[in-house]
Amino acid sequence: MSLTADRGASAQDLFYERVAGDHLAPLWRHPEMNMMKEPRPRALPHLWRFETIRSTMMEAGRVVSATEAERRVLLLVNPGLGGVKAPVGTLAGGVQMVMPGEVAPAHRHTPTAIRFVLESKGGAFTAVDGERARMEEGDFIVTPSGLWHDHSNDGDQPILWLDGVDVPMARFFDAVFADNYPQAHHPLRRDEGDALARYGNGLLPVDWTPKGLHSPLFRYPYERSRAALAQLAKSDAADPHNGHKLAYVNPATGDHAVPTMAAFLTLLPRGFRGAPYRSTESSVYVVSEGRGKSVVGDTVVEWGPRDIFAVPNWTWVRHEPESEAVLFNYSDRAAQQKLGFFREERGAI
Repeated sequence: MSLTADRGASAQDLFYERVAGDHLAPLWRHPEMNMMKEPRPRALPHLWRFETIRSTMMEAGRVVSATEAERRVLLLVNPGLGGVKAPVGTLAGGVQMVMPGEVAPAHRHTPTAIRFVLESKGGAFTAVDGERARMEEGDFIVTPSGLWHDHSNDGDQPILWLDGVDVPMARFFDAVFADNYPQAHHPLRRDEGDALARYGNGLLPVDWTPKGLHSPLFRYPYERSRAALAQLAKSDAADPHNGHKLAYVNPATGDHAVPTMAAFLTLLPRGFRGAPYRSTESSVYVVSEGRGKSVVGDTVVEWGPRDIFAVPNWTWVRHEPESEAVLFNYSDRAAQQKLGFFREERGAI
């Protein structure tokens, strides 16, 4: 029965009924819409063991064909997100596998994908926007929004990599588009290594004009990135909170490699005991080299090679390697910085 028929209804009750009928809502009755003093992340610190992921992937390779899956990916699911298939609140993530002789066929989509190669014994390739590149362990690969891309494995061993995707952001804006190419491979237009030669040596072609907000490089070889970290460690003292940390950037602008996600490679030297650090970015880490632990909030995460762990936003984290270690991580820092949301805090040393 409507309150308007109840003579005992208060003026407030009648008001609330009327505004609801007009599809309006009083802010003061919905505290979830009010400003909070600080972020309250739903995601939890969580570790995914690579050993578990790999064995599960091998089983998937036996029971699910490449044609059935199109992309054989095991999504990382954070237990704090209530069933949302994502490792942190703003970014999706998963581990993808391509078996020997398989092709992950060409497609394109609005969301941007970044990749960090976990296991590759040779013969693995990705192709982006008409250029093919090998995928070797530790390589960082960029697949920008809207560009055709496919993956193939010409070797005799499976290849596995970590996918980071900004799908939650694109879905928030309801701006997701996707297309499949009619053939498995998109036509190649440039030689392998062309992008690295043009844009990866501190040089740019004269009169070159960027085609988008993403880096013109799409493969950042681990050998180069690791050498840069080693040189940095020789020259500079480690940051007490983050160790020796480098960002993957667009060489034409110095901005992050893609506009929505940031990616980093960090060297933690032997004996490093990190001081607490937190920021508003949500991060997913993968261990490239070494063993150790990270204290994330109240959770101790003990990690080894190729393990993956989540660091929720505004959660204190500190790293303690057993010996020298290298961590890769991706986050939503790039988008937050452009929107003016990013904030960081450093704990006592």
